[in-house]
Amino acid sequence: MDSPRGRIDLMRGLAEGKIAWSPAVAAHFDRCLGCMGCVPACPSGVKYDVLIEATRAEREKRVARPLGERIHRGMIFALFPYPRRLKAVAALLGILTATGLRRLARASGLLNLLPDRWSRMEALLPDVSFRNARVRLPERVAARGERRARVALLTGCVQRVFFPGVNEATLRVLSAEGCEVLVPRGQGCCGALSIHAGREEEALGFARDTIARFESEAVDAVLVNAAGCGSNLKDYGRLLAGDPEWAPRAAAFSAKVRDISEFLAALPPVAPRHPLRARVAYHDACHLAHAQRVRQPPRALLAGIPGLELVEIPEGDQCCGSAGIYNLVEPESSEEIGARKADNVLAVRPDFLASANPGCTLQIQKILRQRGQTLPAAHPIEILDASIAGRALVDLGR
Repeated sequence: MDSPRGRIDLMRGLAEGKIAWSPAVAAHFDRCLGCMGCVPACPSGVKYDVLIEATRAEREKRVARPLGERIHRGMIFALFPYPRRLKAVAALLGILTATGLRRLARASGLLNLLPDRWSRMEALLPDVSFRNARVRLPERVAARGERRARVALLTGCVQRVFFPGVNEATLRVLSAEGCEVLVPRGQGCCGALSIHAGREEEALGFARDTIARFESEAVDAVLVNAAGCGSNLKDYGRLLAGDPEWAPRAAAFSAKVRDISEFLAALPPVAPRHPLRARVAYHDACHLAHAQRVRQPPRALLAGIPGLELVEIPEGDQCCGSAGIYNLVEPESSEEIGARKADNVLAVRPDFLASANPGCTLQIQKILRQRGQTLPAAHPIEILDASIAGRALVDLGR
């Protein structure tokens, strides 16, 4: 019952009234990664992604969670979808990191006094500086040379706060490739984490707000550099299809959404690439490879860099265990899956890891830290930015 086919059988039983909702039934849906690996693999074209989202929304209405779990999930969704709150956390982490208190707390075992899930969450967060809480992107970046496109950028939540360099690199590369870039003010969460966790009304509220902030400007494309966000934005048309006021607006918005690699791979390059001598392993983020079916564009961008050796990870289409908030609510299973991914990454002996989703990067880096190992990681757009600027990768990795 923890396979896609088993869960679909449960869904059918619930729909036909042959099975009643219970904590045992709900647990099977909770344990699903939502990695969407079954979607492209299914020979019958079953829309499992649509089914699991709808079922999780129903699960939240039908089966109450234990108090401790409700508090834990409430804390997650009171924090991660809100960039300003995340910046406050980043500022605190910056203080603890700069003073050495965070390292001391980890080394002393003091963090073990926290509830298990909280200590696991702390282990997931990277070392940050005060800069993470202060970065502010310009509202407009002009195209360098002749303007070839006018685009808007979604800055994300976790991406914006914990990986600000990704957005900055995205702006520089787009400008170098002749794109004028708009960064709409007041952006919040796109709703990806919420919709994948069954918090449907919350997710739709985030979706409406996102559309409203982007639709006022005429752009050729809305670009996203986080795989989970891009998957959700491309689905707004379906999610809001039943809302007469928002359905046409959502469909028009979704039609313009592109992953950054998808957009750039279709745009003939004009910015020169400088050589980067490195062996780079590319990690397929599930919501880019499976949900969006974007596999070749990021590889094409990396392969176009002179001197860069692109290597494939064994079982590269397997999930890393991050899966939205899965590593925060199902930590044991997540770490087993993450260990397999880390083993496969290390097996190809890369100098660098390229990952197009912040959750994946956090997850893989956490597993490696727990083993006492290090492997610099960056978004493919950061690697491309380094090549265009003629900077060494040694100055880039996390």
